[in-house]
Amino acid sequence: MTRSGGADGAWRKSSHSADNGGQCVEMRDVDGTHVAVRDSKDTVRGAIRTPREAWGVFLAGVTGGATGS
Repeated sequence: MTRSGGADGAWRKSSHSADNGGQCVEMRDVDGTHVAVRDSKDTVRGAIRTPREAWGVFLAGVTGGATGS
């Protein structure tokens, strides 16, 4: 993921997201134990908050090919 700001807690956009209106995900640190995840094209709708450990398991599954894509 690439950082979109300099401070901790800044939203970071997936390094696989392009600036062409495609599917983009952003995340940010919330409190050291949770992360927030949102759609970068529709930031008004809010974000999903999840434990950092669960986010790590999800990312490992995606990067390891567990989604079948």
